[in-house]
Amino acid sequence: MKILDWYILKRYIFTFVLMLLLFIPIGITINLAEKIDKMLANEVPFNEITRFYLDFTIYFSNLLFPLFLFLSVIWFTSKLANNTEVIAFISSGVSFWRFLRPYMIGATIVAVFALVLGMYLAPRASKGFNEFEYKYLKGSRKDKETSNIYRQINDDEIIFVSNFNTRDRRGSNFTLERFKDNVLVYKISALNIMFNPADSTYRLTNYTKRIIGENGDSLINRRRVDTTFTFDLDDLTPVKYIAETLNYNELTSFIDKETKRGSSYVGRYQVVKYKKWSLPISVFILTIIAVAVSSIKRRGGMGVNLAFGIGIAMVYVFFDKVFGVMAEQSDLPPLFAVWFPNILFGILAAYLLYNAKR
Repeated sequence: MKILDWYILKRYIFTFVLMLLLFIPIGITINLAEKIDKMLANEVPFNEITRFYLDFTIYFSNLLFPLFLFLSVIWFTSKLANNTEVIAFISSGVSFWRFLRPYMIGATIVAVFALVLGMYLAPRASKGFNEFEYKYLKGSRKDKETSNIYRQINDDEIIFVSNFNTRDRRGSNFTLERFKDNVLVYKISALNIMFNPADSTYRLTNYTKRIIGENGDSLINRRRVDTTFTFDLDDLTPVKYIAETLNYNELTSFIDKETKRGSSYVGRYQVVKYKKWSLPISVFILTIIAVAVSSIKRRGGMGVNLAFGIGIAMVYVFFDKVFGVMAEQSDLPPLFAVWFPNILFGILAAYLLYNAKR
């Protein structure tokens, strides 16, 4: 690598790290100011608060990763342009593509970091972050789905619970339907279901089992039945943020399992999975846009570049969030929803780069 490459690469990495070090303490301070009353009221131990903000740092960094990178590239490239260093580089015979090379090297380094962060580090931090939030800060709000739970637990069985109390491990209006070759074999109904952790059995009260026969149905009624099922307690109370807490391999297996079960949340889980790949790619796209926007010396100076860059970054974040929510709550394919912002801004990056090169 030549002097030019090292010069730009060092500033790329240094400015990005500096941007993280500047914004993360601000984020921690704002969060602490908002939550300190609840922490004191709940007498949260200091070591748990410390662990929470370590998780918060990783969670916050992963969440706003593209924005930090975009602003850092615009910042130092604008300084190069205002100091006429970009003009000096180009005038010395260096092509714009050659000038862009150290940026791409830096983007590769950051993209690898983003990939590792999203695949393995962020899920662990997300688990600690969310558990702390629901335990100490969100009051009566629950971290699990506890009402109108409808799940296909395997190829042949479907369960439904109208409401489940996680503290008492007790649910109401439970039904289990078993099928064979898409034909109903029997249906179990119970007014209440209670899980016994001592022997992993379930107690059903006001139990009814309807067995479907060729010549008529038969009914079995019991006041109370203790039995076992093929599903576990987590199937009755799925965690809302479960996908965010799994590393990539665990998430892939989990999605396959939930797909077979016919879960209505598969789209939400797939959005989390695809974003683990789309984020590293966005590093290259946003780097190109930032260089194309800020490498031109403008009359308004660095402020114009920053304002324009922040506008583009906010639009990118807006598209990313909106399409993610649409994929979770509609029939929009998750793969399209996650990658559409990258495709759109990839086209914008190519256009801006073409004009900047000219």
